[in-house]
Amino acid sequence: MGKLLLSLRLFAFFLLLGTVSCVESVENQVQLYNNNFSKLDLANFENGRLLIWRNDTIAGWYHNEEVAVTLYDLPKHNYLKLSVELLIHDSWDGNWNDGISGPDYWFMGIDSVDVIRTTFSNSPCVSSYCLYQSYPNDFFRQNYPKAGAIETNMPGLCQFGGFQNYTSRYRVERLIEHTKVDSIRFHMRDELKQTNSPSPKCDESWSIAKISILAIQTNS
Repeated sequence: MGKLLLSLRLFAFFLLLGTVSCVESVENQVQLYNNNFSKLDLANFENGRLLIWRNDTIAGWYHNEEVAVTLYDLPKHNYLKLSVELLIHDSWDGNWNDGISGPDYWFMGIDSVDVIRTTFSNSPCVSSYCLYQSYPNDFFRQNYPKAGAIETNMPGLCQFGGFQNYTSRYRVERLIEHTKVDSIRFHMRDELKQTNSPSPKCDESWSIAKISILAIQTNS
């Protein structure tokens, strides 16, 4: 009985070693792009424009538009970590779809392939009224407005510029497998719908507070 227990323990030990040895470890990581726009730098940035909002320089504001960062001659890597600090302004309606407003989509991706397709909502949420969003999941999921936000107590940018809680800040991140080294094009875009507004852009828009792109090489 004692030998059997010892054999089982040794088997479990070597099984654990085998499992651990298969775990990837980071051999190298390189910051390809890191921009909070404080230096007014829009190099490699498509459709870039800057504004001062709440004493910070941000890229925006956008409505039914696409922006992108294109980088060349990347180091060897097998993953990219994409990170955006995103500002969702004013009356985003999330998943709501009544033919007049919504759904309000936002996308992020690499080389024309979306890795995020989601919706955001800045709606109040009470028992009688709540416009749900998909984030932090992809569309379609029913999450509460502002789910996953890192800051919510900011005023709107335009239509609700005088009211708190109408800009929500998110840190949107994805780790994706990627090996292409000649170039990448990192895009962000939206599809917003508000047909009953005299100024749809003032009604709902988005901006970018920071973008980070990290190339990672593992031992796999």
